Amino acid sequence: MVSFFSQSFHYDHPWQLVNIGVWRKYPNPHSAHVISVDVLDRSIDPSTGIVRTERVIGCKQKAPGWVVKLLGGTSDAYVREVSHLNPHTGETLVTSVNLSLCQYLTVLERISYRPCPMSPTQRTLFTQTAEIQARIAGWRPLQERFELWSLDMFNKNAQKGREGFEHVLRSLRQGMTVAEKA
Repeated sequence: MVSFFSQSFHYDHPWQLVNIGVWRKYPNPHSAHVISVDVLDRSIDPSTGIVRTERVIGCKQKAPGWVVKLLGGTSDAYVREVSHLNPHTGETLVTSVNLSLCQYLTVLERISYRPCPMSPTQRTLFTQTAEIQARIAGWRPLQERFELWSLDMFNKNAQKGREGFEHVLRSLRQGMTVAEKA
């Protein structure tokens, strides 16, 4: 079984500001579970100008005690994130996948930030999808329960992520306004 998550909305900020925010997303008050962000690689394709960045994000996960006991995990979790920023099309694509407990659960997330077609200089279109798949052989009811719990947690964390990113974007915009007045 695979569970799916999808959402799309607009940020009332220009793509350029949103793109700066992508790199300054953590820390923020709504994502206290994120404890580290490490850049592993960053490169620019000389023929396309696309900037590729690979990061590992460290988190304190809130897995239920029965999951940690049964599957043998810890509260530390890691996510691999690869992003591609295309300065010509104005699109940033971010793909992330969990590294921790991936033999039991895979969460593949895809995010796109692009200028809003109706208001490209004022708003940014955000699209997010996730595929969540649990793999606990021979334990189908437990597998389904784990997957549905993971989908529910992803949904809650997506809302917190949106609130946290809005906080980051407001802070960036206020900082830019102060700098412009100076």
